[in-house]
Amino acid sequence: METITRLDLGHFTRPAEEWDGPHARVEPVLGYLVRHAGVRLLFDTGMGTGSPETDAHYRPVRHPLPVGPDDVDLVVNCHLHFDHIGGNRLFPTTPVLVQRKELAAARAGGYTIDSLLPGVRYEELDGEHEIAPGALIVPTPGHTEGHQSLVLDHGDRITVLAGQAYDFAHEFGSPYLPWLDRLGELADGRPARVLFAHDRDLWEGVLPPPR
Repeated sequence: METITRLDLGHFTRPAEEWDGPHARVEPVLGYLVRHAGVRLLFDTGMGTGSPETDAHYRPVRHPLPVGPDDVDLVVNCHLHFDHIGGNRLFPTTPVLVQRKELAAARAGGYTIDSLLPGVRYEELDGEHEIAPGALIVPTPGHTEGHQSLVLDHGDRITVLAGQAYDFAHEFGSPYLPWLDRLGELADGRPARVLFAHDRDLWEGVLPPPR
């Protein structure tokens, strides 16, 4: 059976200066438990245990992951900022798929909470990677150079777990980013549903064909 279950992993408060807004904004932290083509995967793992400096800056409220190592075969991180990888260490023997350039940037320091990186079985990818029939990781750089999304092909439609490729559903597709052409190619005129890491709303429509 194919399912996508959204997980509420808490929220944090982003200061106004970090998004050029008039005030601070509260953002949900969302993960997704996916069962597709016989594979069980977890897309992002929440904030986990932070650092005093990070907690003072973002005032996070954390919700525990409702799944454990026995429940998933793979973990996929859209990128390696602290609010997406906090639970990775709860899966010490589970492969965690990440783009090679993203892991290199994180390990260089000053990128995430460094204490969240060790003790994880990272498997480095260079570009697209098929997890299972109809489950494809696609690079979606922008928020970070190594950002990636997961495309699930259901036959009559596709679902994209877009992570933080865009912050909000209403922003999806604007500004134009070149990888949108690849999503349009994969959709091939079929309806698409796009889910996000920091927005409970979703985008639904037909992706334009490649430019």
